[in-house]
Formats: sequence, structure tokens, C-alpha cells
Amino acid sequence: MRSARSEEGIDCNILCVSDTEGVRGTEMTEGACSHIDAIETVKHPKRQECEECVKIGARWMHLRVCQECGTTRCCDDSPNKHASKHARASKHPVIASGEPGERWLYCYPDDSFAEY
Repeated sequence: MRSARSEEGIDCNILCVSDTEGVRGTEMTEGACSHIDAIETVKHPKRQECEECVKIGARWMHLRVCQECGTTRCCDDSPNKHASKHARASKHPVIASGEPGERWLYCYPDDSFAEY
């Protein structure tokens, strides 16, 4: 377990899992991938909207926030999958959930998940 600081200044302990079984909550392990370990301040959405969907008049399901540049994009359950497209194009590896009440990070290249 390690600590990170949210944008609100709250110390956050990060518990990490690196497999899909752990994502369901059956196994939480200490440590994270190097990309998640590098996050010191968790970025949150500035607005509750996908920046790209707004531009094209599309709908989204859930929001994800790029931890490198802070943009808010839609999840892979959304028709346009803007968050994963952004991660592939920009090589920005880690997102945080932009959904109220959800406190987790995900690393695309390492398929690693962490709650904070």
C-alpha cells in the first residue's frame, strides 16, 4: 500500500490488483505497476462530460480522467470509447474513474487496477 494525494488534498492509500479476479474484489494485493505508482495527485473531471462527445453531439456511459493531461473522456462501454482511444494515441497510460463515488485508477499498458 502507498499513499497518493487527491486534488482536494486528501491522502489516499492505494491498494492495487493486477488481474481481473482482483478487480472483482476477491484479491487485493499491495504494490502497483510503475505507471500507477508514479501518480502523486489524482486528477478529477472538471465537468461531468466527455470532452470529445460534447464536440460531436454524442452520448457517453461513464467518464474517465487521463492522469497525465487531465482530459475527461468516455469509457469503453460508450459508443465512441474516447478514453482508450486517447490513451493509445497519446501514450498516456493511466486513467481514473470520473464517476462520483468511484475511487480507482487503471493502467492500460499494464492492465493494472488500483483503488484509492
